[in-house]
Amino acid sequence: MERLVCLMLLLLSVVGVRGQGDDDAFAPGNGQNRPRELVPAMFIFGDSLIDNGNNNDLPSFAKANYFPYGIDFEGGATGRFSNGYTMVDEIADLLGLPLIPAYSESSGEEMLHGVNYASAAAGILDVTGRNFVGRIPFNQQIRNFENTLDQMTDNLGADDVAEAIAQCIFFVGMGSNDYLNNYLMPNYPTRNQYNGQQFANLLAQQYTRQLRTLYNLGARKFVIAGIGLMGCIPSILAQSATGRCSDEVNRLILPYNANVKTMVNNLNSNLPGAKFVYIDIFRMFQDILSNPRSYGFSVINRGCCGIGRNRGQITCLPLQTPCPNRDQYVFWDAFHPTEAVNVIMGRKAFFGNQFLVYPMNIQQLANLDIEPNKEKPKEDGN
Repeated sequence: MERLVCLMLLLLSVVGVRGQGDDDAFAPGNGQNRPRELVPAMFIFGDSLIDNGNNNDLPSFAKANYFPYGIDFEGGATGRFSNGYTMVDEIADLLGLPLIPAYSESSGEEMLHGVNYASAAAGILDVTGRNFVGRIPFNQQIRNFENTLDQMTDNLGADDVAEAIAQCIFFVGMGSNDYLNNYLMPNYPTRNQYNGQQFANLLAQQYTRQLRTLYNLGARKFVIAGIGLMGCIPSILAQSATGRCSDEVNRLILPYNANVKTMVNNLNSNLPGAKFVYIDIFRMFQDILSNPRSYGFSVINRGCCGIGRNRGQITCLPLQTPCPNRDQYVFWDAFHPTEAVNVIMGRKAFFGNQFLVYPMNIQQLANLDIEPNKEKPKEDGN
């Protein structure tokens, strides 16, 4: 416990000295030197797109802790649903942070620069992903963060912790599974209960409550990722007789993304001291699929590792031999992008203009000096 106190004190000291650099300013991420730290820490919430091992010890079918997952990652098959980096791994590098540990594996020292709470098959709604059995829905991820926060507060005091947390990045990428593993699943009643707009409204209402909970716990710098071109992933392509993207699925998620952007505007207006940023993943992916060669990609319609039509009918299996030219593939498996795409999107989110990252990019958000605000937030009607 004494060691944890010292480590958390070090975390708090980063707020005052970030940008000065130290012996920890260099990390092995992709073999390159990290820049100086822009924020004390990053806390990550989401699903399999950014999960890095939280499902490993769960009784779950949604796992990636086996080869060839991680074939291009220095740590091997850690539980990342990628051949290498995820999007948040790249963002951590750009922020000058080491790779953020999974909550299931983090200890006092490893929590120094943040925690990743993301879980494959997780959704905004607790019921989402039940076909995979074990998973950690967003509500539980928030409770897990609260456990981390309680541990810090018990040792350091609420005011000091609030000061540090206000400068940290909170990355949230939820919603994909609420469609893929809920609304679009035949064994769920959701599609009979709600039309597309109604379901998008339901998700936005719940999402808003959840993000306000994080705000009330001290979070101030939020990065909210929208849903990408879901109708173009190999799993959906495999269900198409023509092998083309599903316009129906892509149209289905447009109200959700529109609602999330509106939610970001409302929260920016109604939560004192907070700054919310929206990443337009849909637009990023659309540009990559429309102009693949300009990004170095030659294969955009099938997974690098998988079985069946478009290598998307069965996702990547243990010890399966993946494609050798992984950097030329947009998709790693039936559902997830390759490291090459993750790195591109991470850099776009970090450096991009307001067409891609609204109302500012992650670099600009990181450089904001935000003070913890005790003022009661205004109601935004959600």
